[in-house]
Amino acid sequence: MQRIKHLLQTHHTIVVKIGTNLLADKTKGINLQQIDAIARNVALLSSFGHRVVIVTSGAIGAGVAALKLKVRPTTIPEKQATASIGQPLLMEAYENAFRKHSRIIAQILLTKDDFVNRTRYVNAKNTFTVLLNKGVIPIINENDTVAVDEIKLGDNDNLSAMVANLIEADLLIILSDIDGLFSDDPTKNPDAVLIPVVEKITPQIERLAKSSRSELSTGGMATKIQAAKRCVSSGIAMIIANGKNHEVLNEIFSGTSAGTIFLPATKALTVKKKWIGFVSHARGSIVIDDGAASALMHRNKSLLPSGITEVHGDFLANDTISVRDMHGREIARGVSAYSSVDLGKIKGKKTNAIEKILSRKSSGEVIHKDNLVVIGEK
Repeated sequence: MQRIKHLLQTHHTIVVKIGTNLLADKTKGINLQQIDAIARNVALLSSFGHRVVIVTSGAIGAGVAALKLKVRPTTIPEKQATASIGQPLLMEAYENAFRKHSRIIAQILLTKDDFVNRTRYVNAKNTFTVLLNKGVIPIINENDTVAVDEIKLGDNDNLSAMVANLIEADLLIILSDIDGLFSDDPTKNPDAVLIPVVEKITPQIERLAKSSRSELSTGGMATKIQAAKRCVSSGIAMIIANGKNHEVLNEIFSGTSAGTIFLPATKALTVKKKWIGFVSHARGSIVIDDGAASALMHRNKSLLPSGITEVHGDFLANDTISVRDMHGREIARGVSAYSSVDLGKIKGKKTNAIEKILSRKSSGEVIHKDNLVVIGEK
């Protein structure tokens, strides 16, 4: 409890993610009362010296209401068109709400490429730095009007975790229409209880994250646990709380709010490893045997070719690849020193055989430990 109190008292850079169900209704449109409450609370946090970034959902939901659609669109073009209608309406609502508190906002629309491409990643980071230094409140959404992959696969829970890593935030707060992580689905099991603190994300915790979707939202508890994994490994705390309570942000920092807090790892990853493990795109994958998996996960070793049993995908040297165990579970990501073609030739071989097989001098490690991030459960 003392650690939690200390965490909440010392956070200065905060990302607040607001879910679609809080912001948009398919018949009533944007929930202006909710946005006014968010603006009031965020302005108060800013006055206390916190730097706050908002990741907002709701563009497609706002577009659904504007077009008077009965259901959320299902095709990519329809979703893109609906988002393009809803996004300016959403930003207008934020602008009006924050103007009441004399706060300037900035709109930033991001796609996966803004994180995966290292140059664009650095440029985005620099933009955030300037905005936050000027006291501006950035409001972020996925660029749904052009980002096909984001609409098909993306969600703002993971986007908010990636933003938290990008700006090196101290805390991510995910506001949704649920109180937090429960021991079971509370809508089906009346005996389910709220889990107030998660010290470590175990397989059992992940099994509790049964995805529950609504008509307007794209994520469920599963995506929130994925976001938590991105955060805690990077030394960022994360809280899931019920945003229907308009005073929830104030209550979080006063220590009176319910919800679930995920405690950060005591040893945070470096900026380089954050990017490798949780931002960069895996261009391919390899399967390793149990001995190699144990060496990576428990002994902080580099990956040698002798432990590789399978190579999948088409990738080049210095690309990020996924490392999977014999059961197909992703346990690590890292930067490969070899292409997929060369790895196919040397997999399962001893290090001293590499030079003869490839007809050139090469490093022994397939992935050096400095370029490898363990993301599975140890």
